[in-house]
Amino acid sequence: MKIIHAVHPEDFVKYTTEQIREKFLLDKLVQDGQVNCVYTHYDRMVVGAAKPSNGALELGNHDQLKSNFFLERREMGIINIGAAGKVTVDGEAFELNKLDCLYIGKGKQAVSFEGTESKFIFFSCPAHAEHPVQMMKSADATPAEMGSSETANHRTINKYVHPDGLKSCQLMLGVTNFKPGSIWNTMPSHLHDRRMEAYFYFDLPEAQRIIHFMGEPHETRHMFLNNEEGIVSPSWSIHSGVATAAYSFIWAMAGENSSFADMDFVNIMNLK
Repeated sequence: MKIIHAVHPEDFVKYTTEQIREKFLLDKLVQDGQVNCVYTHYDRMVVGAAKPSNGALELGNHDQLKSNFFLERREMGIINIGAAGKVTVDGEAFELNKLDCLYIGKGKQAVSFEGTESKFIFFSCPAHAEHPVQMMKSADATPAEMGSSETANHRTINKYVHPDGLKSCQLMLGVTNFKPGSIWNTMPSHLHDRRMEAYFYFDLPEAQRIIHFMGEPHETRHMFLNNEEGIVSPSWSIHSGVATAAYSFIWAMAGENSSFADMDFVNIMNLK
């Protein structure tokens, strides 16, 4: 399990491209026949992927967690971005089609993934309260339409794990899809000082790129990402992206506030 340590914004502005990629990029997670994780020191979120192409994969424990099993003190949200597959939690099986979501509460011990063409992306954070395992089909996610075609950011934010959806301790999770011709996400930009966020980009055509923008509003940097790569975003950073072709992305948040509307918007004219 790779470990990403927290970065102070005053240090961030001095980083080279290579250093920024090392400390914020979530890459090489989706690998055939593997479960891969990254442990971040941003609200202790773990971002991972399971691609059970050659048989069932178990969610193993990691020494970094210092626990008896992965979810002993954690909760988890899973999105399937591949073909139909199955997640089994303590003996109970859940069939997930593409873009379906499964929430697993604190205390569940045995989690396994199946599906030769499935790709399960998961986000886990510490939890102090137990919530039941819950599943949501993509059609049942709460939609919020934002942006416009004139500004190339007309999009639907589908909320799965949030106070009015799948109940959790602190995790929030959803998927953003774009209207034809729109390629900008999270623009105008915003901050939320009370929680961190992670993005995972997918469904980007081959040989195309995502350009992700981060940093304090007055001191931004950018990074080029490939399909099925992600980014961890500190609470002090904007998190906006644009791509050279159509794409989708998963967003996940953890922190002390679970209100989706808790955002501090940044005027576009103030970005530098």
